Amino acid sequence: MKDARRGSGGWGTVRLHQGQQRGGDAKVAVGAMIRVVLVETTHPGNIGAAARAMKAMGLSRLCLVNPARFPHAEATARASGADDLLVAAEVHESLASAIAGCRLVVGASARRRRLACPELDPRQCAERAVAEAAFGEVAVVFGRERNGLTNQELDLCHHLVHIPTVPDFASLNVASAVQLVAWEIREAVLRADAPPAGVEEDDLPDAGEMERFYAHLEEVLVEIEFLDPNNPRHLMRRLRRLYNRARPDRTELNILRGILTAVQRRAK
Repeated sequence: MKDARRGSGGWGTVRLHQGQQRGGDAKVAVGAMIRVVLVETTHPGNIGAAARAMKAMGLSRLCLVNPARFPHAEATARASGADDLLVAAEVHESLASAIAGCRLVVGASARRRRLACPELDPRQCAERAVAEAAFGEVAVVFGRERNGLTNQELDLCHHLVHIPTVPDFASLNVASAVQLVAWEIREAVLRADAPPAGVEEDDLPDAGEMERFYAHLEEVLVEIEFLDPNNPRHLMRRLRRLYNRARPDRTELNILRGILTAVQRRAK
């Protein structure tokens, strides 16, 4: 099931840049451009508490991936007046669906991974999210209460945001994690004037376009016997990391897809 309704309003605006401007001085509400995505949340109270945290900081776009119980009275109670975000929440069957159309995806994780993903602290995450929101939609993804996001889900993310805690107790409630990142986003809007270095208006492909590229790349690597589907090791994960760091624009992605198609033709 997918409920595509969206919340309205939100706190703070960022200026749309160049190609996205309408009328020369257009602005967009940050709350409408940054999605908070909760993956397979077990406790409905955490959904309500996350909604409350979001609304207090001006974020209005809540996406839920396969919540165990939603809608639920406990979620409404814990929302404490932010139940409009619950009513407008989008429910998705997969993370890929929840982040569709996003130019930037950041996954929250308490654990460092063996195959490192480019990492941001909460402030860096917020600054990057606000800057990118001037050019397109952004998603910040939070995982399950017990074990967070899987490696496969982090494969869909450009960056990992890690909230520093004391080393011997890294456990943080998911709604608390949302609150911390949402507060940093609010602070980043207050500070925002121009995109930081490295954030440009490039016509970047969204998450769905990148997934189609990765599927095409894997298909070709199997066809030319560079990738053994029965023993893939971490090849595709490493390639995802490489292209997520590079962030090719649509023209560059079309060139890469064209190269893959030419290889397929020669291989036949």
